[in-house]
Amino acid sequence: MSDDIPPSTNASKKGWLVKVSQLFQGEPQNREDLVDVIHDAELREVISEDTREMIKGVLEVSDLRVRDIMIPRAQIVALQIDNTVEELLSTVIGSAHSRFPVVNEDKDHIEGILLAKDLLQYGFKNSEKPFELGQVIRPAVVVPESKRVDVLLKEFRSQRYHMAIVVDEYGGVSGLVTIEDILEEIVGDIEDEFDHDSAEETEIKQISKQVFMVKALTPVDDFNDAFATQFSDEEFDTVGGLVSHAFGHLPERDEKVMIDGIEFTVVNADTRRLIQLRVKFPDKTVSETTS
Repeated sequence: MSDDIPPSTNASKKGWLVKVSQLFQGEPQNREDLVDVIHDAELREVISEDTREMIKGVLEVSDLRVRDIMIPRAQIVALQIDNTVEELLSTVIGSAHSRFPVVNEDKDHIEGILLAKDLLQYGFKNSEKPFELGQVIRPAVVVPESKRVDVLLKEFRSQRYHMAIVVDEYGGVSGLVTIEDILEEIVGDIEDEFDHDSAEETEIKQISKQVFMVKALTPVDDFNDAFATQFSDEEFDTVGGLVSHAFGHLPERDEKVMIDGIEFTVVNADTRRLIQLRVKFPDKTVSETTS
């Protein structure tokens, strides 16, 4: 039968098969080949460097587990279920986050998630309704450390939530993860209006008549000038160093210590240093702070 097919038809079939074969020979066979193709595309200016990095980020995310990108337990800024509106507002303003885990006693007992916007109607004496934090918090989503990051991103999008509490194999809270954490793995650091160099940020912010948010790196001299205190700067250069020494250990969030009648509360800290403090003065007039 093949003898009956004109030579031109055979040549046409052969040419089509060659083209198909060449097409599939150029396909990447594994991830390394795919990365090479992406790199080659950048060299040939088919894609930009930023696009190449984003594609690589997408590929790498599929290998990550939640434990690889989560915010560790020690760095979680949490709220106590029995905090007053004033205490909640001072923490919200000081940390500049938009979502907060709400705990009962410690971080292993998560009651829910508070969105900062849900608190606004009760703050600054805007509402005469009695305030109960338990009525405004939202359910917390809990995920295991071993969960794949790409799967979690899909759940974030489909179920429309932005934060999840991470637990270890024993059920204890080991950290938290947000949709922003995942996106930063893909596109790099995402800065917003609150992300500035520390040198440009105000070191001391007044929350109420007697309460101030103070950066732990505030020099002791600046603190003394702002509040007419007389702490020595011979042994410690910063307020954080002064407070850590008073504790006798590196404190965790919500730990308090009294120094010369002034109450220092840890608002934010990581495993190595203090970051933010809430300073409450005795019920007397405090000197005006720098803006």
